[in-house]
Amino acid sequence: MIDLLAQAAQQHSVLGPLSVHLVVFLLAILLGFEVIAKVPATLHTPLMSGSNAISGISIVGALLIAGLGEGWVKYVFGFLAMVFATINVVGGFVVTDRMLAMFKRK
Repeated sequence: MIDLLAQAAQQHSVLGPLSVHLVVFLLAILLGFEVIAKVPATLHTPLMSGSNAISGISIVGALLIAGLGEGWVKYVFGFLAMVFATINVVGGFVVTDRMLAMFKRK
Protein backbone atom coordinates (compact mmCIF):
# COMPACT_ATOMS: atom_id res chain seq x y z
CA MET A 1 0.00 0.00 0.00
CA ILE A 2 2.78 2.42 0.92
CA ASP A 3 4.59 1.55 -2.30
CA LEU A 4 1.50 2.45 -4.30
CA LEU A 5 1.22 5.78 -2.50
CA ALA A 6 4.90 6.47 -3.06
CA GLN A 7 4.59 5.64 -6.78
CA ALA A 8 1.55 7.89 -7.13
CA ALA A 9 3.35 10.71 -5.34
CA GLN A 10 6.38 10.31 -7.61
CA GLN A 11 4.28 10.52 -10.75
CA HIS A 12 2.37 13.63 -9.66
CA SER A 13 5.09 15.47 -7.82
CA VAL A 14 8.15 17.55 -8.51
CA LEU A 15 9.85 15.80 -5.60
CA GLY A 16 12.37 13.08 -6.32
CA PRO A 17 12.00 9.48 -5.16
CA LEU A 18 14.26 10.06 -2.15
CA SER A 19 12.11 12.99 -1.01
CA VAL A 20 8.93 10.94 -1.25
CA HIS A 21 10.45 8.11 0.79
CA LEU A 22 11.71 10.64 3.34
CA VAL A 23 8.20 12.08 3.71
CA VAL A 24 6.73 8.59 4.20
CA PHE A 25 9.45 7.83 6.76
CA LEU A 26 8.78 11.04 8.71
CA LEU A 27 5.03 10.40 8.69
CA ALA A 28 5.64 6.87 10.03
CA ILE A 29 7.78 8.32 12.84
CA LEU A 30 5.09 10.85 13.81
CA LEU A 31 2.31 8.25 13.67
CA GLY A 32 4.35 5.76 15.71
CA PHE A 33 5.16 8.37 18.33
CA GLU A 34 1.52 9.40 18.66
CA VAL A 35 0.36 5.79 19.01
CA ILE A 36 3.01 4.86 21.60
CA ALA A 37 2.57 8.08 23.60
CA LYS A 38 -1.11 7.30 24.18
CA VAL A 39 -0.51 3.80 25.60
CA PRO A 40 -1.12 3.60 29.38
CA ALA A 41 1.69 2.24 31.56
CA THR A 42 -0.28 -0.90 32.47
CA LEU A 43 -0.42 -1.96 28.81
CA HIS A 44 3.13 -1.04 27.91
CA THR A 45 4.83 -4.35 28.78
CA PRO A 46 2.32 -6.65 27.02
CA LEU A 47 2.55 -4.48 23.93
CA MET A 48 6.35 -4.61 24.17
CA SER A 49 6.17 -8.38 23.85
CA GLY A 50 4.08 -8.00 20.72
CA SER A 51 6.49 -5.46 19.26
CA ASN A 52 9.31 -7.98 19.69
CA ALA A 53 7.68 -10.14 17.03
CA ILE A 54 7.40 -7.15 14.69
CA SER A 55 11.03 -6.22 15.35
CA GLY A 56 12.03 -9.79 14.55
CA ILE A 57 10.39 -9.41 11.16
CA SER A 58 12.21 -6.09 10.74
CA ILE A 59 15.52 -7.82 11.45
CA VAL A 60 14.84 -10.36 8.70
CA GLY A 61 13.96 -7.58 6.26
CA ALA A 62 17.05 -5.58 7.20
CA LEU A 63 19.23 -8.65 6.72
CA LEU A 64 17.76 -9.12 3.25
CA ILE A 65 18.32 -5.48 2.30
CA ALA A 66 21.87 -5.38 3.65
CA GLY A 67 22.73 -8.77 2.18
CA LEU A 68 21.69 -8.00 -1.39
CA GLY A 69 24.64 -5.65 -1.80
CA GLU A 70 22.95 -3.29 -4.26
CA GLY A 71 24.94 -0.23 -3.27
CA TRP A 72 26.48 1.13 -0.13
CA VAL A 73 23.43 3.22 0.84
CA LYS A 74 21.17 0.17 1.07
CA TYR A 75 23.88 -1.70 2.93
CA VAL A 76 24.32 1.09 5.50
CA PHE A 77 20.58 1.61 6.04
CA GLY A 78 19.97 -2.14 6.20
CA PHE A 79 22.73 -2.50 8.78
CA LEU A 80 21.39 0.41 10.86
CA ALA A 81 17.86 -1.01 10.70
CA MET A 82 19.21 -4.37 11.84
CA VAL A 83 21.07 -2.78 14.77
CA PHE A 84 18.09 -0.71 15.94
CA ALA A 85 15.64 -3.61 15.62
CA THR A 86 18.02 -5.86 17.56
CA ILE A 87 18.29 -3.26 20.32
CA ASN A 88 14.48 -3.13 20.44
CA VAL A 89 14.18 -6.92 20.68
CA VAL A 90 16.79 -7.22 23.43
CA GLY A 91 15.27 -4.33 25.37
CA GLY A 92 11.82 -5.87 25.07
CA PHE A 93 13.04 -9.18 26.42
CA VAL A 94 14.78 -7.44 29.34
CA VAL A 95 11.62 -5.51 30.24
CA THR A 96 9.47 -8.64 29.93
CA ASP A 97 11.92 -10.61 32.08
CA ARG A 98 11.82 -7.92 34.77
CA MET A 99 8.04 -7.91 34.72
CA LEU A 100 7.85 -11.69 35.07
CA ALA A 101 10.41 -11.60 37.90
CA MET A 102 8.00 -9.46 39.91
CA PHE A 103 5.53 -12.35 40.00
CA LYS A 104 8.00 -15.01 41.16
CA ARG A 105 7.83 -16.12 44.77
CA LYS A 106 10.84 -15.36 46.89
